[in-house]
Amino acid sequence: QVQLVESGGGLVQAGGSLRLSCVASGSIFSINAMGWYRQAPGKQREFVAFISSGGSTNYADSVKDRFTISRDNAKNTVYLQMNSLKPEDTGIYYCYARIVVLTNAYDYWGQGTQVTVSS
Repeated sequence: QVQLVESGGGLVQAGGSLRLSCVASGSIFSINAMGWYRQAPGKQREFVAFISSGGSTNYADSVKDRFTISRDNAKNTVYLQMNSLKPEDTGIYYCYARIVVLTNAYDYWGQGTQVTVSS
C-alpha cells in the first residue's frame, strides 16, 4: 500500500504565503514525477506544478513566479511554496506522484488540503 499525505494548508490573507508538504509512504521502490493540482469550488481540478525525478519543473501560467515546487527524494516528500497568494488560489490542493511499486509505475493522489485566501 502506498499513501500520500498532504499538510500545510490553511487560511491566509491575500499577499501572504503558505508551504504545502506531501509525504509518500508504503511499499515504494522509487518515485518518478511528483506534482500538485488544485480544485476550486465548482470548477474542475487543474494542474499547478510538476517536478521530475531529476528536478525539472513546470508550472501553470497562473502561478509562475509565485509558486515554487521542490522535492526531497530522501524523505519521499514534495513541497509547494506559495507566495503572493491571491483569492483565486483558493481551493483544495492535491498531491500527485507516479510511484514504482515492484516493477510497475502507478499514479497516486493524496486526500487534499484546503487553502483559503481571503481578500
